[in-house]
Amino acid sequence: MLIKSWFLINHQHYRGNQLSKNKQFSVTSANRYSLALYELANESNLLPKVEANSFAFLNLISNNKEFNNFIKDPTININALLEVVKKISEISKLEHLFINFLNFLITKRRFFFVEQILKSYNEICSEKRGELKAELKSAKELDQNEINKITDELSRNFKSKIKLNYSYDKSLIGGLVVQVGSTMIDTSIKSKLKQIENKMIEA
Repeated sequence: MLIKSWFLINHQHYRGNQLSKNKQFSVTSANRYSLALYELANESNLLPKVEANSFAFLNLISNNKEFNNFIKDPTININALLEVVKKISEISKLEHLFINFLNFLITKRRFFFVEQILKSYNEICSEKRGELKAELKSAKELDQNEINKITDELSRNFKSKIKLNYSYDKSLIGGLVVQVGSTMIDTSIKSKLKQIENKMIEA
């Protein structure tokens, strides 16, 4: 809330010279930056802390529309971005290594892609721990205890650690949709209705 209010007050102050955006920035490029962050964090024995910082920063991007628009505004200049990262670092007490990495992205004019890079970093951390990536959608909003039970059940069934990304989707009407790797488990009413509809079309 503090950060959000701060952005509303200062956003207009930070508008400046337009920054160029590299449209050729690819998944490979994001992976290269995220792998560099992983190696630095690993060498410094800071992997868990940097990963926590990464999740917190992504959460800020996801839940704060003003901040999301701010970092993707091509009229914001480098000094403004550096100032904002400094302020967030003070409020959130981010790791020095993580702060330096964000500043590096700013000076290299790659901060526009910070969300993509940090998501890639989190995926690398998960893969290095030997976790399987799973997606869970539910028609009813689940609490953390229910999510944990589903995660544990998937871990037993697939005999592997599971990294579960959960989202609530009321369009499913009822049931769950779970995807682990290439394996899809769909118990939703929406899926059943679609199957019935397809059979009627075929008939």
